[in-house]
Amino acid sequence: MRIGFIATRLNGTDGVSLEVEKWAQVLQRLGHELYYCAGELGGYASGGTLIPTLHFAHQSIFKLSRQAFESGESIDAEQIGDEIYATADEIRAPLRAFIRKNKLDMIIVQNALTIPMNLPLGVSLTGLIAEIGIDTIAHHHDFYWERQRYQTNTILNLLDTTFPAKLPSIQHVTINTIAQQRLKARRGIDSIVIPNVLDFSAAPPQFDDYNADFRQAIGLKEGDLFILQPTRVIRRKGIEMAIELVCRLQLPEPRLFITHRSDDEGLSYWHWLKREAGVMGVQVQLLDHMIKPQRAKINGHKMYSLWDAYLHADLVTFPSLYEGFGNALLEAIYTRNLTVVNRYPVYNADIKPLGFKFIELNGFVDDASVELTRQLLKNPEEVRRMVETNFAIASEHYSLELLERQLVEVMKNF
Repeated sequence: MRIGFIATRLNGTDGVSLEVEKWAQVLQRLGHELYYCAGELGGYASGGTLIPTLHFAHQSIFKLSRQAFESGESIDAEQIGDEIYATADEIRAPLRAFIRKNKLDMIIVQNALTIPMNLPLGVSLTGLIAEIGIDTIAHHHDFYWERQRYQTNTILNLLDTTFPAKLPSIQHVTINTIAQQRLKARRGIDSIVIPNVLDFSAAPPQFDDYNADFRQAIGLKEGDLFILQPTRVIRRKGIEMAIELVCRLQLPEPRLFITHRSDDEGLSYWHWLKREAGVMGVQVQLLDHMIKPQRAKINGHKMYSLWDAYLHADLVTFPSLYEGFGNALLEAIYTRNLTVVNRYPVYNADIKPLGFKFIELNGFVDDASVELTRQLLKNPEEVRRMVETNFAIASEHYSLELLERQLVEVMKNF
């Protein structure tokens, strides 16, 4: 078939962009032709159809989001609704052209009918899918009711009819059992759970001449611990717990390195983190300027891949308060890293019962977790047993082969 992916952004190392690449790999292996459409394109999607207003950071889209969800502004609900629908009408024509020009048999909407970061896009897609009746898989990563920032709004009726839309030509895919149950309870919509995956059968990344200088490039000296937080800087990542853990490990030079950007949801959390880190005497360093989806040289400067960072890490921190699934957790398992994880709801419901071995937090950094971290950092043999166990479990439950079987079943249902 000819299948089109539609999203706000298909570029970089955010969870949605990474997961689309895995779905694309499986669908191409099954013989399908793939096309991409988003407000930002790069990497595997770089040859796709660019529609700038699909991006959540587009000036007009961001303004509508701020008016709809920030209670500090006095907004006429009817007026904001009219503006959303007017912008949706403008988006619909280029979306329709993308579908018709490429003669698509099916579209896969990635989170754009799930989280209302681009309100007009959700409205436009709902209307277009209803109009042309195209087979659609709506892949849901984060629902609006799972995010505190969307709880106060002036457009509840719009949210409850569009995010997600309930149409006969849409099949819904959730990434965890909690989301599946809540979608059914709130909206009466059935869904199939397809968790995030990784290609565990592929040869893992290796140390080589290119990444040999990675530690030096980020300012570490021989003997320094490299503690890695491989996420964006947003509040639900719980990075303050990682900072506290680094502080309480009482290292000679306490440092935490963060791989991703700090401005996806504004800079207030990042500024607060830096103040907290300063009080605790921990240096927090962003690596987003030197880590890209693939290795490259930009203006003469080496860019490393995310895998290069994982390979060199002595400890990975993943103290999230909430995750739709947790891509970074799978990545740390794949690269066999000792990992600290906070017991977020989906971890408790879907991941922990499988028998994984992590250093666990229960919403805060306690003495036991600090001591366990210290002991394991001194015991590489025990760490090796833990990470090999994790790799074996993940290979069974979160592989591309599993994704392929599940996607075939979903597509048979149309």
